[in-house]
Amino acid sequence: MQHISFCKFHGFGNDYIVIEKDQTRTVNSFSGLAIAICNRNTGAGADGIAVIEKLDGVEGDYFCEILNPDGSIAGFSGNGTRCAAAYLYYKGLWSDPHLRLLTKSGIKNYRFLENIGDGRYRFEAEIGKPKFASGEMPFRSNERLESVVDREVKLESGAFLICGVNVGNPVACIFGDDFDFDWRSIGKELEVHEAFPERANIVFVKVVDRENIEIQIWERGAGETSSSGTCTSGAAVLSAFTGRTGRKVSVHTKGGTTEVLWRDDDEILITGRADLAFCGEWLV
Repeated sequence: MQHISFCKFHGFGNDYIVIEKDQTRTVNSFSGLAIAICNRNTGAGADGIAVIEKLDGVEGDYFCEILNPDGSIAGFSGNGTRCAAAYLYYKGLWSDPHLRLLTKSGIKNYRFLENIGDGRYRFEAEIGKPKFASGEMPFRSNERLESVVDREVKLESGAFLICGVNVGNPVACIFGDDFDFDWRSIGKELEVHEAFPERANIVFVKVVDRENIEIQIWERGAGETSSSGTCTSGAAVLSAFTGRTGRKVSVHTKGGTTEVLWRDDDEILITGRADLAFCGEWLV
């Protein structure tokens, strides 16, 4: 039997299995691999896989493709790419303090901040500029909207006001005063709602003050997750865009706190950790 070497890292509990593409020559389907290896009962268990490939340094230093546990391809993952960056430093494949990862949604610039020890790393990352228009999110509407703010989406259980943004992946936020309702069922329904032609990450947001928000996450293709780079950045940007907070926000999730800065030049900057869980081999 062939085997694939991998390491599993997590960003505040949001876990990704990182694999070098050279290890996958015998793999017929990355989607099938993601479904099998991410399974919590019969696989290694993860919220997705990150497949990395060395580039020539012109477009980027490495290419990183993210797949969800249902086998679908993600345009981007803040935690997934951070886990990929941590893998490169952990394995000694990269040592420069700056790293350019090419993703499906463009170049993401990582800056190494700290080796905490025991396979734990901190990074700062420029992940791009937010897109607010309905066609860019995308959000299905009878008219082209310059921004998706407080748009009503109806479910059998009721109607919800949605604010949306694309931060590499589509993120739809619902603002409220608490999480004392069945947000998981609502998130599951909204993820695949016809209003979101490419599905969406559904984030429930509670604003604490001008510098802090708390969120619960229903992630596209993964379900409930303890953290998410795109969901935290999308929630922070939309909180600022709608005037609820400033541009520098601490986003608190079940897994931990991610610092998000939406700079005046429109670039989103996120700071967070990636911690090693374990390394192993997968038989194919």
